[in-house]
Amino acid sequence: MSPAGDKLYITNSKQNKLLTLGRNGTVLSIFMDPALNWLKGVHVTPAGQVLECGEASKTVLQVHSQGSKKLATLATQRDGLEEPWSVCYDSYTDSIIVGQFNNNSTILVYKVK
Repeated sequence: MSPAGDKLYITNSKQNKLLTLGRNGTVLSIFMDPALNWLKGVHVTPAGQVLECGEASKTVLQVHSQGSKKLATLATQRDGLEEPWSVCYDSYTDSIIVGQFNNNSTILVYKVK
C-alpha cells in the first residue's frame, strides 16, 4: 500500500508482473522487467519508494511509485542474493533487509548510502 493509501502493489510470480491497483481495484500499471523473474516480496517505504525482489533472478529492484518503470537495481547475486523472498526498508538504520528462501534461510542487511 502506498503511504497515501491510494495504490496497492501486488506481485504475480508466475507471470513476472508487479500490478499497481487504485483504491477501487482499477489496474493503474503493470510492470515487467527481464531482470526480474519469479517476483516475491514487495515493500513500500514511508517515502513511497517501491522495492521488489525476484527469487529466480536473484535481484532487488527499486520501481517508480506509479509502478511503471525500474529506477535502480539495488542488489544482485554478486551482493550475496540467492533466493530473495522478502524485502523491507528500515528507516531507523537506513538499511534494506532481504529475507531469503535457501538452505540456510539467510537474512541479508544492506546499508543504504
